[in-house]
Amino acid sequence: MSDRKKFLWIAGFFLVFYFLPEGNERVAAGLTESIAMMSDYAREHVLLCLIPAFFIAGAISVFISQQSVMKYLGARAEKWIAYSVASVSGTVLAVCSCTVLPLFAGIYKRGAGLGPATAFLYSGPAINVLAIVLTARVLGLELGIARAIGAVIFSVVIGLLMAAIFGKEEAARQEEFAQFPEEESGRPLWKTVTYMAGMVVFLVFANWAAPKTPNSFWEMIYSMKWILAGAGLAVTVLTSLTWFNKEERGEWFSSTWGYALQVVPLLFGGVLVAGFLLGRPGHEALIPSRYVAMLVGGNSAGANFFASIAGAFMYFATLTEVPILQGLIGAGMGKGPALALLLAGPALSLPSMLVINSILGPKKTATYVALVVALSTVAGMIFGMIAS
Repeated sequence: MSDRKKFLWIAGFFLVFYFLPEGNERVAAGLTESIAMMSDYAREHVLLCLIPAFFIAGAISVFISQQSVMKYLGARAEKWIAYSVASVSGTVLAVCSCTVLPLFAGIYKRGAGLGPATAFLYSGPAINVLAIVLTARVLGLELGIARAIGAVIFSVVIGLLMAAIFGKEEAARQEEFAQFPEEESGRPLWKTVTYMAGMVVFLVFANWAAPKTPNSFWEMIYSMKWILAGAGLAVTVLTSLTWFNKEERGEWFSSTWGYALQVVPLLFGGVLVAGFLLGRPGHEALIPSRYVAMLVGGNSAGANFFASIAGAFMYFATLTEVPILQGLIGAGMGKGPALALLLAGPALSLPSMLVINSILGPKKTATYVALVVALSTVAGMIFGMIAS
């Protein structure tokens, strides 16, 4: 960052705090919610979500060859292979919009094409099997089915559109990657796969949420979550100590630290701003929640668009979008806007936008956000007309 930009940021913060009305109840509530949201985020998402994701991203950069990433996720890979791998990978991880960011950065910087990379970025938080099942049980089968179909289609369509819009830039970027010499590794592929699988298993099961409705299968998995997570952690520790030397582990930690430095400041800043403006679910901040409920009634284009925008800027922890929508529907929210928020909300948030911008740049980030909002709005309108 240039000295001029640093000065502008400092001056901006100074002016905000200088003109901040101290006695205003809304401002006071926003400040309280900002701190409370950061506290919740630090307790619930940093140790078990972000830190494992940073280690996985670091491992991708160090131990997964560039040629392997380009073979399956590169712009020149077979589209059905690239988008299938990207979507399935995101579905298996089933992480929130912030935890997926270091993983997205890892594959993108390693040579993945923009299309498959953004398909992975969307599918990770959006195609969450447990969340879709919960949606169907709590909000109705038709909304659950619509969410599942919309999320799967969106991950591919958004990826294809991003690749088409930025085709020339992406071709030049892939040419740069192709010029790098092929990397040789004396380690068998199965060892790398086992080591990576251990980290993924820990990330998935350490964050496995308690089922909101009675279900013997999900309850059984939840009761075993720490056994499964512990097994994944044990595999990771043992394989890293026995199959990798001290220099390789040092590179892994260095790469992990690099991703943390890139993502954490922007992510935490975004959480503070989101908390100040919108607050936590069920709590009031600067913007009154009743305004949101008023604007998402019916199935008009405006209601669907506002629901998409609100979902894109709000931060949803995994599975929390369902009880929030349950309350909004009870307050008069239409089924179309409900689907629009379900498709835009889990995949985006203000904190994630800031980080995506640091990885892709403002033009690609704005395009990605616009595609998610536009497609969510259209899907909400169509579903609203069918369901009414």
